[in-house]
Amino acid sequence: MSRFDDLEQQRLAKIEALRARGVDPYPVRFDRTHTAAELHEAYDGIDAGAVTGERASVAGRLMLLRDSGKLAFGMLRDGSGEIQLFCARDVLDDGQLDEFKALDLGDWVGAEGEVIKTKRGELSVRVDRFELLAKAIRPLPEKWHGLRDVEQRFRLRYVDLLVNPEARRIAELRCRVVERIRTFMTGRGFLEVETPMLQPQPGGALARPFVTHMNALDVDLYLRIAPELYLKRLIVAGFERVFEVNRNFRNEGLSPRHNPEFTMLEAYQAYGDYYTMMELLETMIPTVTGDVLGTTEVSYQGGQLNLAGPYPRLRMIDLVSDAVGEPLDLDMQAERLRPIAEAHGVEVDASWGTGKLVVELYEKLVEPGLMQPTFVLDFPRETSPLARPHREDPRFTEHFDLVIAGVEVGPAYSELNDPLDQRARFEAQAAARAAGDEEAMTLDEDFLRALEYGMPPTGGLGFGVDRFIRILADAPNLREVILFPLLRPEG
Repeated sequence: MSRFDDLEQQRLAKIEALRARGVDPYPVRFDRTHTAAELHEAYDGIDAGAVTGERASVAGRLMLLRDSGKLAFGMLRDGSGEIQLFCARDVLDDGQLDEFKALDLGDWVGAEGEVIKTKRGELSVRVDRFELLAKAIRPLPEKWHGLRDVEQRFRLRYVDLLVNPEARRIAELRCRVVERIRTFMTGRGFLEVETPMLQPQPGGALARPFVTHMNALDVDLYLRIAPELYLKRLIVAGFERVFEVNRNFRNEGLSPRHNPEFTMLEAYQAYGDYYTMMELLETMIPTVTGDVLGTTEVSYQGGQLNLAGPYPRLRMIDLVSDAVGEPLDLDMQAERLRPIAEAHGVEVDASWGTGKLVVELYEKLVEPGLMQPTFVLDFPRETSPLARPHREDPRFTEHFDLVIAGVEVGPAYSELNDPLDQRARFEAQAAARAAGDEEAMTLDEDFLRALEYGMPPTGGLGFGVDRFIRILADAPNLREVILFPLLRPEG
């Protein structure tokens, strides 16, 4: 049984007929002189029925085709927009006009002719020569409904981007946001660098890594969960401001907020602290948003977000205390806090200490309700192995999360630069990992050696690019802002 249906078989027959006539249905090149946008910019102002005397060569995908007897009209879409092809029997002979009419929607076509505006006011190329550039075997989805199955939209992402204007809008928005983040950071004196994606041990975040094996060295390697420890090595090396728009990989689940492969902005600034990073985010976010959208007032899932800043700065322990209706303190015994957590629907692990329980309560009761941009400050030391102790209360760390629309978008630290303290924390993490915590960190001896050479006071942040774009795009699901999100296998 053929894997092609009847319509596809008809198109395959056309390919065979073309080849029998010596016509290549997939030629190697076409010389285009104008994009659709360039033609509209140059000639949209001419009157209906006008002819310009100017020739243009255009190319794109055939999206509409209308047969009007002695005339035929096609709508050609390229990367910049659409332009009409006007085919008339007084310019093309009968055989050529019939060949044009025999094209199928989805075919890639090149065409040449004079630029005109029809009597109905449609800017067009009056075709005197055209060429099939690539025959489409599979038909495009029906125009008005497109791909209606959500799973198919992402599985056939190339088709979704072709026929769904909203998908294209978000894809183009993403490109502009990433570009503007880069220019903002370099404008602040940061160097853009690249660090390894394959690492001898995972580090820089609490997450389960992907593991692979390098045959040449006979060693296991890990896809990075964060570039943090390598970027800090660069601070040790004397690069005072560095950033990376990086791809990270975490062997975790799929959800509207999570994809195993995702994009982060990670940045480190010598002589700064977490207040430095607050100022950086309060400047970057409204700058990028304003440049891309023209406003810092953003509509998101039926609500309005004001990204202009400055943003409120609230302590986590105070927010959790308000949420549970009684004052909490890190000096409380975990045994006393566990029943409070369980009463509020938090599934408790017996190994968790007081700090971990506070963070779990925060994530359950507080974070989802923080809609406007908010800095949540001062995480318990137990849960922040790479942040320095708080200068006023060492039970906490100088670690904040920027939360927007109920989602953590940008964690940042005053970075821990004491190699002895860092070793002790790594050892505690390694013990937790040995006890079964697959997200705990490993002990990275080379990074500790780097710290022993001395790292200056440093502020660092990780900013979730995908999550930020999701907010600007008003997208309900993270998959909408990733060009090719990971999907379960078919079948």
